[in-house]
Amino acid sequence: MSIEGKRIIVTGAASGMGHATATKLIEAGAQVVSLDRNEPRAAVEQHITVDLSSPKSIDEATSKLSGSWDGLLNIAGVPGGTLDPEFIFSVNYLGLRHLTESMESQLNEGAAVVNVSSQGDVMWRTRREQHEALAQTTSFEEGLDWFRKNAPEGKAYNFSKEAVSFYTIHRAIDFIQRRQRINAVCPGLTDTPLITHFTDAMGEERTQRVHDLIGGFADPEDIANVILFLASDDARFVNGQTIDADAGLKAGMEAGLVPFPGY
Repeated sequence: MSIEGKRIIVTGAASGMGHATATKLIEAGAQVVSLDRNEPRAAVEQHITVDLSSPKSIDEATSKLSGSWDGLLNIAGVPGGTLDPEFIFSVNYLGLRHLTESMESQLNEGAAVVNVSSQGDVMWRTRREQHEALAQTTSFEEGLDWFRKNAPEGKAYNFSKEAVSFYTIHRAIDFIQRRQRINAVCPGLTDTPLITHFTDAMGEERTQRVHDLIGGFADPEDIANVILFLASDDARFVNGQTIDADAGLKAGMEAGLVPFPGY
């Protein structure tokens, strides 16, 4: 794919899907800068430590990102389970949004933003009004205040990923009018270090049912391939899409063949 020579920022490059994506980008000839709490193993051009739950940390990181960029791949995220709901929402949505909007002026014409959402976004249309109201907040702090006052039903993880998918759709026209693109990938269960957290949150029985239904879990490289396509010039007319990479599980839900998980 047409990646060679591109300058691309990857969050979450230290492990899982982020590591797989950074490795594939480098192999394809891209110059990669990592934003992560941890040092990546991939041979990136530069690593900048960042805490996506902190707008101050994000601002400090972006101050070190000089020049213009061809891609911003927002892959970093945290699972649900026992983590604090505000922390989950801050990392998965507010930090992603703050970073994206901080970098917009440095994105080249033709640049691509790719957000990693989740199959867990499946119920976002039932909460559209909430996501529209959240989209009207204009800062990290205002978004967090909104979350505190409008505690969504169910799991903070699912709501955070719904918000990522809605943000992607909501910003699509803004981006294309600048000759840029924004898309999201929605992975199903993927064999990364976080898989145990999802198993704990979903329960072993339900996790095993999903595993058996679709014939296994994705490898990080399976998701990385989709991210690379969306970041490449080959996807130059793909914009505002949420691409499911879940072996058809969400399609089964929408067709009425698999029960919806709820919130």
